[in-house]
Amino acid sequence: MTPLLSVEKLNVFYDAFQAVHDVDLTVGEGEIVSIIGANGAGKSSFLKALVRQAGRVTGSARLDGCDLAALSTREIVAKGIALVPEGRKLFPTLTIFENLRIGQELGRKGDIGFEQVYEWFPVLRERRDSRARELSGGQQQMVALGRALLANPRLLLCDEISLGLAPRVVNELYAIIPQVRERGVAVVVVEQDISRSLAVADRFVCFLEGEVSLSGRPADADRDTIMQHYFGGAH
Repeated sequence: MTPLLSVEKLNVFYDAFQAVHDVDLTVGEGEIVSIIGANGAGKSSFLKALVRQAGRVTGSARLDGCDLAALSTREIVAKGIALVPEGRKLFPTLTIFENLRIGQELGRKGDIGFEQVYEWFPVLRERRDSRARELSGGQQQMVALGRALLANPRLLLCDEISLGLAPRVVNELYAIIPQVRERGVAVVVVEQDISRSLAVADRFVCFLEGEVSLSGRPADADRDTIMQHYFGGAH
């Protein structure tokens, strides 16, 4: 079966610095793949490269056979990839509703609408007229995730969605991921929190200094092996 996402020999450069080295990765329909690695391992650069928001990119990335390199970021969203970026990247003076609507306007037609997002995150309904800058970090992350979901993606990219948030809020966010998969959406989760990301993943890929150092199924890899490839020192 042809994978939904197929990446071959992907490299990302920022001027003379190479952040990602010859990465190969596939993601199937409805699959959850976790990309783990220490800070600076190239995880975020990899995700940004898929949506044309990284530096200079070489190699191949295809969504259901469509060459992403030939598309703009907006066209990639319309094709079915949505990114929840690190740092959330909301419009601070817009309301919750207005920020969410951006995802709906740029994305695909589908069955995830405002009511579904409000069901997942009731506080967003209650505060839909509040400006993004008035929200807590957790509420802002809910808006960022909701905005991406309203694009009705085939592939959802989540970049460090737990960063700086209280465990209770992180639990709420991660509880949504299996429900999203039930709708046939594939998910790539980038995290430094190993336990959290492996708990929801079908497969994991560990990045070390921009390269894939280990991959497999969470149940098949012991923690010591993962940690060796996470920090380096594996032989």
